[in-house]
Amino acid sequence: MLNINNNASNVKREILVRIAKLQLAGKLEEGVNYIPRELAPKDSKSIRCCIYHDREILKMRVLARLGCSVEEYDEDRPLSEYAHEVMNRKKPTWPMLTVLNEACNACVRSHYMVTNACQGCFARPCLMNCPKKAITIDRKASIEPDKCINCGLCMQNCPYHAIIKLPIPCEEACPVGAITKDETGHEQIDYEKCIFCGNCIRECPFGAMMDKSQLVDVIRHVMEKKQSVSALYAPAIAAQFKVSAGQFEAALLEAGFAQVYEVAQGADICADKEAKEFEERMERGDKMMTTSCCPAYVRAVQIHVPALKPCVSATRSPMHYTAEIAKQHDPNCITVFIGPCLAKRREGYDDDAIDYVLSIEEVGALFMAKDIEISKLVPVEHKQLPTPTGRGFARTGGVAKAVEVRLADKTILRPTVINGLDKTGMKQLEQYGKINENAAPADGTAPNLIEVMACEGGCIGGPLVITNPKVADVLLSQYVKEAETQKKQ
Repeated sequence: MLNINNNASNVKREILVRIAKLQLAGKLEEGVNYIPRELAPKDSKSIRCCIYHDREILKMRVLARLGCSVEEYDEDRPLSEYAHEVMNRKKPTWPMLTVLNEACNACVRSHYMVTNACQGCFARPCLMNCPKKAITIDRKASIEPDKCINCGLCMQNCPYHAIIKLPIPCEEACPVGAITKDETGHEQIDYEKCIFCGNCIRECPFGAMMDKSQLVDVIRHVMEKKQSVSALYAPAIAAQFKVSAGQFEAALLEAGFAQVYEVAQGADICADKEAKEFEERMERGDKMMTTSCCPAYVRAVQIHVPALKPCVSATRSPMHYTAEIAKQHDPNCITVFIGPCLAKRREGYDDDAIDYVLSIEEVGALFMAKDIEISKLVPVEHKQLPTPTGRGFARTGGVAKAVEVRLADKTILRPTVINGLDKTGMKQLEQYGKINENAAPADGTAPNLIEVMACEGGCIGGPLVITNPKVADVLLSQYVKEAETQKKQ
């Protein structure tokens, strides 16, 4: 996984901050055209062939941050025209992702390569273990590409680690084979297969896979003040800053949101319902139940593992239940979910209770644009505190634990976790699907509650986070402990 701190992420955040500042100053349409040349001035070193090509690519990056698809880009249209359209649109446009072919490296087919570390050793395990005899040795090994089947046995057997795999990062990261090359060699996304896990965004070293921002839409509603705008922040978001939950809520209010709701409240509702549903399913003889809070997982089952469909909990997600709370307080409010996840943006697109979905990158950019220093803010006093297990939803194992503590008879529970939906995780899902299709009754030893998180480590490892997941895990523990302490008071 690419480190959180990299040039592609830094440029993305800088563009978001500049857009937010311009919009807050009422100058978005007149100032947006200058962002590419400000980020790539004439005296700077070009990344591509020349500074003007860099600016053209930056122009398309700005387009994605405005929430537009770069596939519809017209080089003759200024960014100001796109900004005008964005400022007047009624809702975000489909799809949630956009691919910047100009930035895509059109990586060559994934293959294995012999490096200069090869010693041409006497043992020759690479040659001896190659099933297609694709390796020849003349002082050092070489691989015949027409014979190679990319099995990787040569790399596994080389004692000098002299053979390496050259992957296509986005294709390697996609767990469902939704990314393939088009006729030009560039990558394209099949949205009929895509589960919106965001792995491609996280892994593409050229920043060619981009999410379409909804920040401009939210700022517009906040500034217009025609309807109150409610922020619903996920537990994983509170783990992105070294501040208390109360300070983060204060920052959201300072940024212009009228009400702030902790999605951990919705997680408590979700856990209550899933615990009850689990007991009912086990009583009627079901073999297993899977959690339903991760929309990337739910979509993966719907499209790729239909045999597991009957096992997915019918309970809605914490995001949905928190939006219901917000709508109960103000039926006309605009709900804005804030999370680390691309799949939530897809879920929000289909949920009438959710109007917009922002990433922590976008909210962080809003804070920077408004010069909000969270650590200096007076914490907001919580009116309704969620349980520690509700806040614990953000890490792997947290959902299963929340369900367990709510069961009247905990001995019926045999939980397991799929920690990340990579290709291995998808194979695990397929295995559970086959188990469910088997007519034989459960033998009492197989797992009967399966928690599935599309991101390794849970939501704190989401594709749109700004904090290293290991650091976020520590901060999440503090966030959970804060709820435990306040509950005791």
